[in-house]
Amino acid sequence: MLTAVLAAVMACAVVVAPAAAGGDGAVVRTDKGAVKGTVTDTYRTFGNIPFAAPPVGGNRWRDPQPVTPWRDVRDATTPAPMCAQNSQLGLPASDVEDCLYLNVTTPAGTSAKPRPVMVWIHGGGFTAGAASQYDARWLATKNDAVIVTVNYRLGVFGFFGHPGLAGSGTFGLADQQAALKWVQRNARAFGGDPRNVTIFGESAGGLSVCAQLASPRAAGLFAKAIIQSGPCGLTSPSLTTPGEFTTLWRPRAQVEKAGAGVLGCADVACLRAQPVEKLLTVHEQFSYPAFDTAVLPIDPVVAQRTGRMNRVPTLVGTTHDEMTLFAPLFWPEPVPETAYLGQLTALLGAGVAEKVAARYPVDGDGDARSEIARVLTDKSWSCPSQLARRELGRHARVSGYEFADQDAPLIFPLPPFPDYQAYHGSELVMLFEFPGVTLSPAQRAVSDYMIAAWGRFARTGDPGWRAPVQSLAPGTIGGTDFARDHRCGFWSSIL
Repeated sequence: MLTAVLAAVMACAVVVAPAAAGGDGAVVRTDKGAVKGTVTDTYRTFGNIPFAAPPVGGNRWRDPQPVTPWRDVRDATTPAPMCAQNSQLGLPASDVEDCLYLNVTTPAGTSAKPRPVMVWIHGGGFTAGAASQYDARWLATKNDAVIVTVNYRLGVFGFFGHPGLAGSGTFGLADQQAALKWVQRNARAFGGDPRNVTIFGESAGGLSVCAQLASPRAAGLFAKAIIQSGPCGLTSPSLTTPGEFTTLWRPRAQVEKAGAGVLGCADVACLRAQPVEKLLTVHEQFSYPAFDTAVLPIDPVVAQRTGRMNRVPTLVGTTHDEMTLFAPLFWPEPVPETAYLGQLTALLGAGVAEKVAARYPVDGDGDARSEIARVLTDKSWSCPSQLARRELGRHARVSGYEFADQDAPLIFPLPPFPDYQAYHGSELVMLFEFPGVTLSPAQRAVSDYMIAAWGRFARTGDPGWRAPVQSLAPGTIGGTDFARDHRCGFWSSIL
């Protein structure tokens, strides 16, 4: 229903002429000025392109503002910087607040018709990550597509709230929308089709896709969506209150209350005077996008359930063993199997824990962390994704996948663990090239299949399989009984 304004938005979009014919394509004229990127025999890349004014000074905690045009050709040979954040999972810290830039990768040469555009929203728990982590050359060259990777404000800079502060809790989501508006104005300059834009993201990026599906302000800015390991109803255990699991969304009033008096400041003016380093000490306290806001009028979980979403073809998927990434971080030491029921009780509460232990028995290896990871994978990730496919599928075409490579290469510096299997984020190595990661021939075949499927979905809204959920693993690409494997009927019956 929210896509009714699509035609109007497209009609109002600024059309930017492509770079002058006869050149090598290194210089492209955007609506704010020319940029010069890097050209090879197979691809072009353009980095560090501003899509909003620097969010510093008076623009800190303000919705993204327009970019000031520039006269000279802007150097676009380096990628966008990382937004301010603390070190996490091997990523370095950053104190860069001026970070609202994006990167564009295209195939070399011209195309007879505009190429599909895919806009990547990175993950990182809404507190970490960067567009520059993701080398998009495979997706661009193998799919003849334009790939845009975007930054957005994180943590205290992107999701801070304060009583009376316009935009509280949604500055990072507003940044994503500003980037999508930039794509509408400039896609044609890079050979892309603004009428065929797919947004896709993983983890917090997948949740961001969910938020944009639920945002009336995003209507018409994209035509398709891919949610990777970030369903609207993803839940997180409190680890302190038995049985308490919450989603990643918060009411605006709650976010504003959390920001009142932070760092001893009585008002926003005081906070705007604080250096980045001081704000980073409370960075992780603001990792929950707010609803009851202009960007998100209602909780995305409610929006999904009631159909108040931008109705576009959507691909929703997870990895088979999401929680194995987090289990050794929450439980650094092995959990004796004799302590398994106690751990489940602390997580789920008495009564429920006994039922879960009966359905997820220990395997006798002496360490119950793998079983705990399986429980939390099914409850918090897999079954909410199954529900997302069912609820979104009432109003638009929905496809599903599960990445299930039990030997997926590690891309994070992780502590020892019995078996990470298809951990959270492991599918990323199939879509993007990561330094130091080598795929086996069988994994390369899965990668080629997935890249082609993501590209086919971006072109047509159909990834190319008939099964409701396609399992993606070396030697086992095909349909899977996802709900049975992850005991979704059981979880529905006890919660």
